[in-house]
Amino acid sequence: MSPTPSLFEAADDDCLDKAQPLAARMRPRQLSEYIGQQQILGPGKLLRRMIDSGRLGSVILFGPPGTGKTTLAHLLATETGSQLRSLSAVSSGVKDVREVLTWAKDLVAAGEPRPALFIDEIHRFSKSQQDALLPDVESGIVSLIGATTSNPYFAVNGALLSRSQLFQLQTLSQEEVRALLDRALVDRQRGLGDTNVTVDDDALDYLADACEGDARRALSALEIAVRSSGDAAKVDKQAAFESMGNRMAGYDATGDDHYDLASALIKSIRGSDADAAIYWLARMLEGGEDIRFLCRRLVILASEDIGNADPQALTLAVSAMQACEFVGLPESQLTLSQTVAYLSLAPKSNAATKAIGAARTDVREQQIVPVPVHLRDGHYSGAKDLGHGEDYQYSHNDEDGVATQDYLGVDRTYYEPVDRGYEQELAKRKANIERKLKGKTE
Repeated sequence: MSPTPSLFEAADDDCLDKAQPLAARMRPRQLSEYIGQQQILGPGKLLRRMIDSGRLGSVILFGPPGTGKTTLAHLLATETGSQLRSLSAVSSGVKDVREVLTWAKDLVAAGEPRPALFIDEIHRFSKSQQDALLPDVESGIVSLIGATTSNPYFAVNGALLSRSQLFQLQTLSQEEVRALLDRALVDRQRGLGDTNVTVDDDALDYLADACEGDARRALSALEIAVRSSGDAAKVDKQAAFESMGNRMAGYDATGDDHYDLASALIKSIRGSDADAAIYWLARMLEGGEDIRFLCRRLVILASEDIGNADPQALTLAVSAMQACEFVGLPESQLTLSQTVAYLSLAPKSNAATKAIGAARTDVREQQIVPVPVHLRDGHYSGAKDLGHGEDYQYSHNDEDGVATQDYLGVDRTYYEPVDRGYEQELAKRKANIERKLKGKTE
């Protein structure tokens, strides 16, 4: 027999609901209230068809913070009539997973519909924790709904991915976030409709833009602005600005932001667009990126993409790395800006990169070339008897410092200077040297 409900239970629940932040209170209770993500929920789209058929299967939802992954997970269970259990990968272990899977098996064995298991931040589960899910996911005992802000191809077990449908959630548009803010302002039960505070349109527009598509941030900032308005009874753009705080709060310096922005920075420098490169540098600095990582990437780029087209590039990059280590932020931003601008505008060459790549491929895949006898070490006892070093020509004895002799034993070309920057000069010098080495004359 179930216990008699407390007389104060309803009041307690009401107080708990009111204590939740606005973003939690305004979560849609049915799919028709859900805003955005039409690329996966629109008519005829796969996820919509799965919902309409009532057969959810297992899905992984991934996308930036505040795009509605957790909300959508709960709505998927509601719309398909599935009982739902939730776990957080941050605080749950293998034991918790197994307990939920046992519950799911008992339900199915009793003839109940297949339940759903929602795992937030699934990328934080270890391999063993993810492996524990596989048998029941594969057998259809439970519909897994995983949510992650990380790229699932990097963060989720491949075996689990192959058994799930992946759906990417996009950042909300400014218009979609503005619609959520407007809804929160008029909702008297869950939102801010019971207040006497008015919010200027330009303040709402600012919040919708500044949140970078993160609805949770926008709603949280709106609540702060309204609740802290005091006697003003009005929220203007300045109040909204103060409530939003740092616009870069959502930067993930270890996830997709880190890799995508680093990629944009390097590709902009390689493409010789100094302005774009400095913008991506600024994004990473504002997000709290590790300056050692930035310096390492610039040193690598100086050899990989500039090389001998401008030999000073590597010197400057290494000097920047040392200066940043010595000076630190915020002043090192000046050194990084100088270096990024120089590397962007330097002539580009990947000749050295291609050369070592081709040579190592030959070492791995072709017959190994023996060291010519005249180049072998002749300093140890017995080397003379083996003929090592015999007929070696000392280059400095030649007037131009180049001796006519073979240094490889086979005809191979790896380093091919480009017709840009200092490599134009190197190309001429290399051609002249090759003629001398092969005993040819002008």
